This record gives sequence, structure tokens and C-alpha cells, in this order.
Amino acid sequence: MKKVDTAKPKPTTGLRHLALSVKKLEECVDFYTKLMGMDVEWQPDPDNFYLTSGVDNLALHRAPSDFKVSKHQRLCHFGFIINELEQVDIWYDYLRDHQIKLTSVPQTHRDGARSFYCEDPDGNGVQIIYHPPLAK
Repeated sequence: MKKVDTAKPKPTTGLRHLALSVKKLEECVDFYTKLMGMDVEWQPDPDNFYLTSGVDNLALHRAPSDFKVSKHQRLCHFGFIINELEQVDIWYDYLRDHQIKLTSVPQTHRDGARSFYCEDPDGNGVQIIYHPPLAK
């Protein structure tokens, strides 16, 4: 097979869309809308919700009844960027006060980022992170 020379495309504008299959659909919709501040952008049917932050899009799809999640799934976690360092601890307290499962405490990293981890109602890892190069 002959190699075809193609021009390199322009860089992407970022990772702005994530789709998750979840068993606890309604609880996850509540978590991402009521606690994380996202809005329902579109709900084509009872099994699918498309949420937006105004910048990002999160699709939540009801997982089939035989859906199996293992301890070693490929998705480790995903993160919500915040723009102020001190907000990391405020978010931590807020989610703790709403009985969200917290899996770490806020930590400052070598690169100046500060974050902590929690789980959504379906057990997906969620990071709340201040990362200086991404802060506005």
C-alpha cells in the first residue's frame, strides 16, 4: 500500500465532550446539574441526557441492565477545571457537606495545580482541579 502524503490538520480546541454509560442515570443527572452546575441541554428520551457547562458537553446514557464495571476500567477519572486556587477547598467542603464520596483531600502538586477527587453517584472518578495554565 502506497503512503499518501496529507497535510497535518490544525490542532483541536480541546477535550470538550465526554459520554458516560451510567446505571444510576437520574442520580448522576442530579449530581452534575444540582451540585456541579451543569444544565440539561437536550434530553431526546428518558435514557439519554446531554448536559452543558456552557463550554463542555457531558452525555449521560442509561447503561443496559447487564452493564458490568470492573475495578480496572479504562477511564481513571475526568476533571472539572476551576479558575481560583482557593476554590478547591471550598468545592471540597461543599461536596463533603452534600455527602458526596470523597476519595482524596485537597493537595497542591509540584506544578502548582491543586485538586482533590470524588465519585459521582455511579462511581466515576471526578477531579476538581485548579491548574494554572488553564485558569482564566
